[in-house]
Amino acid sequence: MLASDFFELPASLSIFQSHFSADVPPWEWLKQIAPALQACSAPRPHFAPPPGVIVEGLAWIDPSVRFVGAATLIGPVWIGANTEVRPGAYVRGNVIVGEGAVLGNSCEFKNCLLLDRVQVPHFSYVGDSVLGNAAHLGAGVICSNLRLDQKQITLQAQGTLHRTGLRKFGAILGDQAEVGCNAVLQPGAVLGRRALVMPLTAFAGYLAPATIAYHRNKVATLPRRD
Repeated sequence: MLASDFFELPASLSIFQSHFSADVPPWEWLKQIAPALQACSAPRPHFAPPPGVIVEGLAWIDPSVRFVGAATLIGPVWIGANTEVRPGAYVRGNVIVGEGAVLGNSCEFKNCLLLDRVQVPHFSYVGDSVLGNAAHLGAGVICSNLRLDQKQITLQAQGTLHRTGLRKFGAILGDQAEVGCNAVLQPGAVLGRRALVMPLTAFAGYLAPATIAYHRNKVATLPRRD
């Protein structure tokens, strides 16, 4: 199970290429978010926060980023071109966002990597997670990132038990994966490319590419695209 099975780092984030290897398990990318930002030597674009937008710490914010209303950004944070930040968005450190993304109203982001065109439009929590290109979370989706017993998060997938070495691990979403409204992704949930989790589902474990998870983790296969 490698990062390349789930997503590819887009050209918009090529400055971080050395930190995000395609040949490691995808959760290893979580461990590299903070070091990638700490090592970033790119000049910071001139950015004058609009009224109601609070920015603290190191922030690389492309001039084309659109702020719709009040928001709070605590660095280090990188936000790529043509991204939209909606009212009440709370970015609280070690967040990298590619181009054309949506950071939605009343959503919280912490130690996460959002690749190009990720959409998290309403009332979600995304912590210790990687969302692949064009991944989408419906309203109210929660990426739960800590077990109730606070033990290390493990993943049973494809007949193998993976020990992640992480106590905090939200979710991995492959490119174009989607999660329906008010679903909860349990700590360490991993979704393949084009995998779908239906609304109101509490999903745990691994979901293969192009499959659908229903209530109680019932799984079906998506039809092929022409």
